[in-house]
Amino acid sequence: MPAKPPKAIDDPETLNSDLAAKHRAYRPGPERTSPAVEADFAVLQRDGYVIIEGLLDHDDVASIRAAVTPLLDRFGRNTFEGTKTQRVYNVLAKTEAIDRLADHPRVLGLMDRLFLPNFLLSQAQVINLCPGETPQMLHPDDGFYRIPRPRAPLGAATIWAIDDFTADNGATLVVPESHEWGDDRRPSPAETIKATMPAGSVLVFVGTTWHGGGQNTTESPRLAVTCQYCEPYLRQQESFLLELSRDRVRAMSPALQSMVGYSIMPPFMGMVDGKHPLRLLEQR
Repeated sequence: MPAKPPKAIDDPETLNSDLAAKHRAYRPGPERTSPAVEADFAVLQRDGYVIIEGLLDHDDVASIRAAVTPLLDRFGRNTFEGTKTQRVYNVLAKTEAIDRLADHPRVLGLMDRLFLPNFLLSQAQVINLCPGETPQMLHPDDGFYRIPRPRAPLGAATIWAIDDFTADNGATLVVPESHEWGDDRRPSPAETIKATMPAGSVLVFVGTTWHGGGQNTTESPRLAVTCQYCEPYLRQQESFLLELSRDRVRAMSPALQSMVGYSIMPPFMGMVDGKHPLRLLEQR
């Protein structure tokens, strides 16, 4: 049988679609487009953050708490991580309980509007802010990408309330409209607001918004899950391709498979041996 003639690539657009089109890649569905997402995005653009309540019910919250609580085995190594805050890294390799948060369509609808297609999950953590924790240093999450501000965000974050976030138990501190600031401006504590919200809610903010963990003056911990996202051409904070087994990735939704790195940023960023990385999941 004669070999196929090589495909002619004579313009950038053909190059951009060639490799990515050689495998059945993930395509977002209509569940990520709704009037609610549009309204959320308008607030996110205006304020730099938005709080969405009622995305998880009581049973959802209880099952996530039950799954992640046994993983809480160590406290932060410095004041930024929180010396009285328990953090769980590499969460996706340890439990499937937060998959539904990382790929929640209401959140991903916002990421669709912020970033290029095939955007990535940058990291996922469980954070348990315990009694006596002090306020975290205010910071923007995508500040490690050394590109001058003001600029469009290169990342975005979610903080899911597994416990109620109150004014006293360490609700995240957010600086409204700080996503539009240049490099010459730093926030003061007086400019912050406390992102209080009931359990089952999510706080979404762009990577240029200044924020930090709050102070817990109560006798109870405040449990949360955070997932961060970034443009598809940037390096993720977590090396999911090293952390996650192929069997674990096979159990994920197509959306989450794409976000942990089994995707292509056209024309060929993310390829494996010249092919789409999803082909790795077909190998046993």
